[in-house]
Formats: sequence, structure tokens, C-alpha cells
Amino acid sequence: MAKDASTFKAKLLRPASPGEDGSWGFLVLPKAASDKLPRRGRTSVEGTINGSPFQATLEPDGRLSHWLKVSKGLQEAAAASFGDMVEVQLSPTHPEPEPQVPDDLQQALARSAAAKATWEDTTTIARLDWIHWIESAKQAKTRKRRIDNACDMLASGERRVCCFDQSGYYSKGLSAPKAKD
Repeated sequence: MAKDASTFKAKLLRPASPGEDGSWGFLVLPKAASDKLPRRGRTSVEGTINGSPFQATLEPDGRLSHWLKVSKGLQEAAAASFGDMVEVQLSPTHPEPEPQVPDDLQQALARSAAAKATWEDTTTIARLDWIHWIESAKQAKTRKRRIDNACDMLASGERRVCCFDQSGYYSKGLSAPKAKD
């Protein structure tokens, strides 16, 4: 583990509204562990849960910390069940891996050479923020509007998303899932 690694215990929680795939769980990082990370927004990490390795992207919890989605496979590998306290070690991934560009954003960028050129000239972190801003939309029409606006801003040379609180702290637009009792 890197020198900026954190070790902590956290409770594996079951989401109250897991969607179609109800097998995943999550845990919320203690603020002290989150404070060691390079940013309040999405951050890629590598680590272990109960000694089982994983790589993932942490999501902001809206309280200046982060939460981690734990797949059923990782739960099984870590011999962890909902409600268990698990031992977690994690550190930021260096360098930050290139984010997966959503299909709808890829298609929009393909239609605008100027937007695509600026996109390709930005940093990995900036691209991660653009994607996070788009994916944080709760409605399809908002997502489409954000994609259109992103392409317009990128085409005009804007390299960073303006007015987007990556942590969710000020807008409360981002948060950890609600846990099932």
C-alpha cells in the first residue's frame, strides 16, 4: 500500500433501494480516511476488504467524505455479509485511470470536432468531473441538457465544469445511498 493508505473498519450496509440488482452493498468511509484522499469528488482507489483486493471509484457522500459500492463478488471474497464490520485498506490509484465515457456523451462528442478536441486536451480529472456532472443528473431530460451544455462549453474552450460541487456538500445533489434498517 502507498504511504497515503488508510486502514479502518466500517459497517457493510444494504441499500434501502438497490434497484434491479439487489445484491450489492456499500460502506461509508470515516472522514479521517476520506481526508487522506486527493479530492472530494469521485476518486479511484485500490485496496482490500478483509484482505480481498479490489479497485473501485469512490463516490462523494455529500458530507465531505466518500462511499464505496461493494459488489456481491467482493462481499463473497471478503466473507462479509450485510451488517458486518469489515476491515478496509485503501489508497488512491496513481495515476488516476481514464474514466469510462458514457455512450451518450461519446456520441455527442463525435458530433462536435471542437468539443472533442478540448475533451481530449483536458486532464483525466477534468474528464472525470465532466462525466460525474452528467451522471449526477436525476432525470433523463436533465442528463441530455447537461450533455448538450457540456459539448457547447467544451467547443468554446472550457476545460472544466463550472458551478459543479463535486462533493455534493453545498448542493446536496450527491450522497451515499440510504441504508436499509
